[in-house]
Amino acid sequence: MAHAIVNPDGLHDPVPFGYSHTATVPAGTELVFVAGQYGSGRDGAVVSADFTEQVRQTFRNIGVALAAHGLDLSHVVQLRTYVVNHEVSKLGPIGRVVRENWGVRPPTQTLIGVASLAAPDVLFEVEALAARP
Repeated sequence: MAHAIVNPDGLHDPVPFGYSHTATVPAGTELVFVAGQYGSGRDGAVVSADFTEQVRQTFRNIGVALAAHGLDLSHVVQLRTYVVNHEVSKLGPIGRVVRENWGVRPPTQTLIGVASLAAPDVLFEVEALAARP
């Protein structure tokens, strides 16, 4: 693994919420930046109006983008997450899907509530930063 995830004892346990507090990447590690992905199929159309399904498809799409570089979700160091009309009830589905993909070692993540995204039916978008070992 090219990066280390650390959740300091002096901070709350963020893992149930689908993120970690800190990550380090060794000097000289190649970084792969993934542009904002959303819950779309190959045709660019949103696969479902359901928020949770959009979250799942978004992470599938990040996996496809990373695979083009010989990487997978385990290489992700940081996520920047955008949620349309964010409310606390959306944290549950996001946290569950993150745990499905990363288990007890999720990447760092910042969640940003927004009024809208690129298209009216897009409810969730994520940028990713991955590190090549």
